[in-house]
Amino acid sequence: MYEIKVSGMTCGGCVRSVTAALKSLDSMANINVNLSAQLITVESDKSRDEIESTIEEAGYTVLET
Repeated sequence: MYEIKVSGMTCGGCVRSVTAALKSLDSMANINVNLSAQLITVESDKSRDEIESTIEEAGYTVLET
C-alpha cells in the first residue's frame, strides 16, 4: 500500500480524474482519495514510481513525504 501526498486536487472532478488515471494503470487497484488531506492511498501491484508517474501525467503534483 502506498500513501502519496498530492497537490493540485481541488474538487470532486479532480478526484474522479486521478482515480480514472490510476484505474487505467491497474484496473484491480484499490484507490482512496482524501481531497481535504490531499492524500491518495493506493493498493496495487504496480510500483510506486509507476503510480506517481500516472498521477503526474493526470496533471497533479506528487509531493515528497
